[in-house]
Amino acid sequence: MSLADLFRKKSSGNIAKDRLKLVLVSDRANCSPEIMEKIKNDIIQVISKYVEIDLEGLDIKITQTESDGNNGTVPALFANIPIKEVKNKN
Repeated sequence: MSLADLFRKKSSGNIAKDRLKLVLVSDRANCSPEIMEKIKNDIIQVISKYVEIDLEGLDIKITQTESDGNNGTVPALFANIPIKEVKNKN
């Protein structure tokens, strides 16, 4: 991922779709869309140190899953991050 990838233009339809996903995910996680966006950006930043990722195929969401104990359902973070290439260590 290059710096230019972070600033490339998306179509208005893709922007609206991303915003809707963010609202739905933040609602499930009971946190603000701003916090969810920060989490997503932090994950991208850290992973990008080691691999080049496909931002178009990136999917990060929070869903509900059954807990191991008797706590019912709890939020769980799921990330599908397609890797284009592993960066070489220098």
